[in-house]
Amino acid sequence: MEQVKPAVHRIPLLTTFEITTAMAFLCFARQKVDAAVIEVGLGGRLDATNVVVPRVSVITSLSYDHMAVLGNTLTLIAGEKAGIIKPGIPVVSAPQVDEARAVLEKISAERGSVLTMVGRDMRVETGEHSLDGQNLTVFIPRPVRFHIPLLGAHQAVNAATAFTALRASGLKISEEAIRIGFAEVSWPCRFEVIQREPPVILDSAHNPDSFEKLAGTLEDYFPGKAIILIFGSSEDKDMAGMLNILKDKVSLVLATQAAHPRATEPGKIIELARRLGVRAETATPVGAALNRALELAVGRDTIIVSAGSMFVTAEVKTAWQKLNNRS
Repeated sequence: MEQVKPAVHRIPLLTTFEITTAMAFLCFARQKVDAAVIEVGLGGRLDATNVVVPRVSVITSLSYDHMAVLGNTLTLIAGEKAGIIKPGIPVVSAPQVDEARAVLEKISAERGSVLTMVGRDMRVETGEHSLDGQNLTVFIPRPVRFHIPLLGAHQAVNAATAFTALRASGLKISEEAIRIGFAEVSWPCRFEVIQREPPVILDSAHNPDSFEKLAGTLEDYFPGKAIILIFGSSEDKDMAGMLNILKDKVSLVLATQAAHPRATEPGKIIELARRLGVRAETATPVGAALNRALELAVGRDTIIVSAGSMFVTAEVKTAWQKLNNRS
């Protein structure tokens, strides 16, 4: 921080993200890291992280998010994301809808970058799965098998995308090392089942696309179960779209608010939920929402899910850990 300060003073209007990105690069350089995974903050084309020339550019599943900045069509959003594609540098993409895929193909061709698309150029199949994890096979074209603790078919696709990106990067990492890494991966608050009776699931879904994946995973692991949904969201998110996806499975929405300046007031959530025909009540702060959910779940065949905001779900996890430590 001290080393970056003089540069910050010389350059007006730097954002917090730009400053922390510079600090991260400085830290990685000092530590002489062998490899760094750099995720864009928003978009890609104009993002502070996009000054790097990578070994491989990776684009995960594209959906409608940050539309006020990136545009309101998948063509526009994909164009911003494709800004990370560098001339001659390989590109790996998760499966995309046709509209987004066409943009990635066009820009990759223009920049002479080889595009490998999961689901088109290499296949992934899911195998046995339980609350302890799932098996998957990636065909390259020979079959390579892995186990991951992460739940949901979309996580198998994510793993296949990561595996393909590692192969395209040229880094000397063996399949066995990747197999061990996948088996030991931990991704908090991504369909994280922190309690099995009654089930308490922490998820960070915060747009309609990720809510579709959440709904599919819930139906896969907890078919037919009613849901008590602890829900909070940032003001710029499509809350109606998210709630609409789960409305037929949710018995009650507990509207809450994270300690974050962009958090939506619970009253707005209540209004949206009721318009969709979903029962809802306010429960703040977030710890109180968890307590209320646990109280309502006693003796019922129901599950508790936190979603809508990473900030809310992080606070639910903290509250649950405090309760768990006390007991």
